[in-house]
Amino acid sequence: MHVEDLRWFVVLAETEHLTEAAAALGTSQPNLTRSLQRVERAFGVPLFERQRRGVRLNPYGRVVLEAARAGTAAVDTAQRRIDALLDPESGTVRLAFLHSVATSLMPDLLKAFRAVAPKIAFALRQEPAHDIVQDLESGEAEIAIVSPRPDPARFGWHLLERQRLCLHVPPGHALASRHRVELEAARDEAFVGLQPGFGFRRVTDHLCQAAGFSPQLAFEATDLATIDSLVGAGLGVAILPAGAVRGNDSGAVSVPLAGVRSRREIGMSWRLSTPLTPAAERFRTFVRSRPVTTS
Repeated sequence: MHVEDLRWFVVLAETEHLTEAAAALGTSQPNLTRSLQRVERAFGVPLFERQRRGVRLNPYGRVVLEAARAGTAAVDTAQRRIDALLDPESGTVRLAFLHSVATSLMPDLLKAFRAVAPKIAFALRQEPAHDIVQDLESGEAEIAIVSPRPDPARFGWHLLERQRLCLHVPPGHALASRHRVELEAARDEAFVGLQPGFGFRRVTDHLCQAAGFSPQLAFEATDLATIDSLVGAGLGVAILPAGAVRGNDSGAVSVPLAGVRSRREIGMSWRLSTPLTPAAERFRTFVRSRPVTTS
């Protein structure tokens, strides 16, 4: 039994005449009869009483008619919703992004895209890097703004931004007036960092290890804005990407790290094994057209 069989059943139930129903459906009477037989086999009971002038629903048929109307209406609704999601002009992009770009890169990117595609919606997921990769794998997200780059064998990549790494210090701190600072100079400081599991937490741990010490974490947070506020309150220092926190009034000072050649790279990623929906493809094309920025 197919959905179309249920549609035909509804028409037959409403007309109560095989010939008239077949004509209304644009099919032959034998085709309609075979469709009805499939429905009756599926439910295991006859659904009509045959009469000289046509057919009439029996009690079983009335139950099935109610369900068939509801079922076909639900299928039609689902199809309309899917069509809307697939519309390149008004579909929905399932987009995951890092907590650390929520106040910097993401607002600019979404604002610029909205200017050229105002009807496209977004289902946003703000998560740590490891959760974002899982969402790409499962299909919960089609596109991600993430760092570091996921497995290139499974995920596409387009570089968006290179961020200079800085030591974030409280206002009036002894290191605040420097143009550059060696990370080793902060070895005895209390640090404020992201919780374990966040991609940028691994970056900061590796940098401190390379400088010859393990950071003493006084506070652990889940977003960079909170870290900035804690540093501004004098509760520790932190390693942050330049410009990662916008519109802050904490007073904290960012001093570029000396001797650190690598920068944090933020990029757009997607699963290689699955085609993007038209709306997501339009967003990816737009993002690819933007220049890489360096802070």
